[in-house]
Amino acid sequence: MNQGLSLVTMLALSAASAVTAQNIDAEFMNYPSYNGDDLELTVDNSGTHWRLWSPAAEGARVILYPTDRNTAAIDTIAMTKSEKGTWVANVPEKLYGTFYTFSVLDKGKWLAETPGVWAKAVGTNGQRAAIIDFSTTNPEGWETDKGPKIANINDAVLYEMHHRDFSQHPNSGIVNKGKFLALTEKETTNGQGDATGIDHLKELGVTHIHILPSYDYNSVDEANLAANRYNWGYDPFNYNAPEGSYSTNPADPAARVVEMKKMIKNLHDNGIGVVMDVVYNHTANNDDSNFSLTAPGYYYRHRADGSYSDASGCGNETASERQQMRDYIINSVKYWAKEYHIDGFRFDLMAIHDIETMNEVIAALKEINPDIFVYGEGWTAGDSPLPVEQRALKENVAKMPQIAVFSDDIRDAIKGHYTDASDRGFATGKPGLEETVKIGIVGATAHPQVDYSKGNNSKFPYASAPTQIINYVSCHDDLMLTDKLRKSMPDATDAERQRAARLAQTIIFTSQGTPFMFAGEELFRDKKGVHNSYNYPDSINAIDWSLKHSNADQFNYYKELIKLRKSHPAFRMTTAEDVAKHLKFDKVSEPNLISYSLVDNANGDEWKEIKLVFNGSDAAREVKIAKGDWTVIAEDGRINAEGLGTAKGGKMTVAPRSALILARVK
Repeated sequence: MNQGLSLVTMLALSAASAVTAQNIDAEFMNYPSYNGDDLELTVDNSGTHWRLWSPAAEGARVILYPTDRNTAAIDTIAMTKSEKGTWVANVPEKLYGTFYTFSVLDKGKWLAETPGVWAKAVGTNGQRAAIIDFSTTNPEGWETDKGPKIANINDAVLYEMHHRDFSQHPNSGIVNKGKFLALTEKETTNGQGDATGIDHLKELGVTHIHILPSYDYNSVDEANLAANRYNWGYDPFNYNAPEGSYSTNPADPAARVVEMKKMIKNLHDNGIGVVMDVVYNHTANNDDSNFSLTAPGYYYRHRADGSYSDASGCGNETASERQQMRDYIINSVKYWAKEYHIDGFRFDLMAIHDIETMNEVIAALKEINPDIFVYGEGWTAGDSPLPVEQRALKENVAKMPQIAVFSDDIRDAIKGHYTDASDRGFATGKPGLEETVKIGIVGATAHPQVDYSKGNNSKFPYASAPTQIINYVSCHDDLMLTDKLRKSMPDATDAERQRAARLAQTIIFTSQGTPFMFAGEELFRDKKGVHNSYNYPDSINAIDWSLKHSNADQFNYYKELIKLRKSHPAFRMTTAEDVAKHLKFDKVSEPNLISYSLVDNANGDEWKEIKLVFNGSDAAREVKIAKGDWTVIAEDGRINAEGLGTAKGGKMTVAPRSALILARVK
């Protein structure tokens, strides 16, 4: 989801709304909270036990069913009020294979049935929770399964993908199209014999895949998969159960669990980590959400008139500052990290959440796995009652030292602003964006040679370390890079646009921070100009794998670029002090030209100096390079991580829309 209001606008709006919202939500501040590990369901040798948090309820009950849908209840069990706002019920049998819902008595009325907020297994469309034995869902070797070890987040190379996009096309060579199991298939190829699927990821060299929402979401009818409905999944329904449409049998609650674990295990076995896209900032429904049906009103922020506040742009926003919601988010990510071995989390519209919650999230996760990481969108899609200074905004990331945010600075400066399809950027010939690109190059940290007053999006160094920045030029949101280049360079050829794409990604992958790319960009894939393809058909969203053959040079460039970054720690400095010390910009007077060096074996690199020159103009530029024995790494739209040849320095020509990268060891 995309960047919303500016910080200045939010500051102007937030004060009054915060006061009025505090008045209407005051009743919730006195609710007791419960953080035990037995919320929802526990099965042990003494039977089956339920615990539901609903402090204001006048009554609560559990309703048992023999199947996941279209059957009558077989029993209704009254729940008893217990400690800290919870209700409990128990039976002496292990009810594996049974389904259940809760219903709460509120203001004299029994509310609609809900699987609860903590359902970990569900049937078709998530309407009924399921009782399954999770110990039977683990693939062979699960006990020793681990993701890749990385010292710091910026050692990762992130690849954002959607299950259907990646495997659905007829020429993917994948049998389980659009399913978790697609990423368990080996030696898949397109019609020309090029690797697809997981073998493609290994060949490309990415370290982690960021999968779009994979929890149980609302918009795809799992009872009618033949309808072939597509959705990104930013409409959460059951946060702690996998999405059924990605399994081979949505009616089998265990199938989606088993198959998601098999996917993760296979990725881990192949050295690839899994980042889960999580959307705790809003729910698909308002009054009918699982949150509303268990503790009406509590989990959401409201406006003065009692209506739902909507910083998400999706109809509501959750209230992370309230203890039970904060605990819910923390316990949910902990659950995914423990039960599914998730390696990282990307928070959608993270600025809707408060800073304290996000810091507690990462602290809790690091206790489980020191290599785990968290990043998110440092903006909202609208105003919120949460005071600006408490929001997990990009501008507040220094208050969240172990969390990273996306850099809209480098994104918009390189390719042109996201709100204007025709707008060009540095890599496509627009002058005046050099300083904003430099903000991205230094990872939004303080640097003596970067003038933040000239920045387009940010006016101060908001990151305390480059590890807090995710660099990218496109993602699932808005026009992906190929479509942006076609709309902003209408008279160019695709070959010229591919040169611009190579330059754009070279800036991203050599900048300080963590590189992030959108699946299929390495093939010059497009989405036929659709900027918001969240519910468009596969004909728009699916990656056409024949492009790997026709655009082989583009793929090989990306592969070498990733290899270059992974091979050289100079591109992965971890402190602002090191960046300021080892990254030196050259004085450049021409527009659309940036030149700098990484010096003195930066971050322990074997190369004493790396010279990088970016020419975004449509004309060649001449630059002066210090005399010496240089290895040419990139030149005129070509790259080889081990070298294309040698140069002696002096006057050198940088071809239009290309990067010149040189390296020397002494």
